[in-house]
Amino acid sequence: MSGGFEGFARREWGPLFTTVRTGLVTRRWRAMPMTLAAVCLTALFQVVQNQDWGYQPVQDIGSVRAEDPLWLSLLRTPLSLFVPALDLPVWGALAQVLLVFGIAEICLGRWRTLAVAYLATLGGTLYARVGIALGPDSPLGLPATDAQVVDTGPSAAVVGLAVYVCWRYGARWTGGLVVLAMVIEVVIKPNLAGKEHLAAITAVLVLIAVQAWRERRQDGGAPRPGTRSWKPPITS
Repeated sequence: MSGGFEGFARREWGPLFTTVRTGLVTRRWRAMPMTLAAVCLTALFQVVQNQDWGYQPVQDIGSVRAEDPLWLSLLRTPLSLFVPALDLPVWGALAQVLLVFGIAEICLGRWRTLAVAYLATLGGTLYARVGIALGPDSPLGLPATDAQVVDTGPSAAVVGLAVYVCWRYGARWTGGLVVLAMVIEVVIKPNLAGKEHLAAITAVLVLIAVQAWRERRQDGGAPRPGTRSWKPPITS
């Protein structure tokens, strides 16, 4: 039984673990400077928004609601990744950013990490507008009151990055568990945040499908992540 689990763990997490371990051993904190900056920025926003004088400025620069004009939401989206939800413990958001952004930055590089994170966040942001337009009677719809709810902050980016990294490094069961957990979240508590998480995952899955199609065309059927002969790309 233990041998079977060890074999599964090696196949599922081996390439990912090796890449992360090598990056941390050889470069230490320099392996994820963007992640450390993101953690500090998230902590800073949390401290400021809990001050009497700081709540409104943080809302003005980094809080996105579906009732806002689209151009304003798009302008605020980059910083919205780092504004933690007021009703959730900030340590959870900081831990998510440190772990998932850190792994992604080491494995993908900082610019691809940011690109995937913003794509996931944008997917959730745009879905909120579509969901409200569809209305609560639609399976994909939302009540009009959700237009006043602040978007998810870092969590949509976190789940999107987790799914993308799992695909890129062949951890398919782990990626599937992330998706399943988000589906269960919506079933148990069908609120805006849960549905935005699914929208973020959908946006990333579309990106994965496009990249997989392009890579198959370019490589002519070369081995994919998770196969024995596949090796993760070297990142700077």
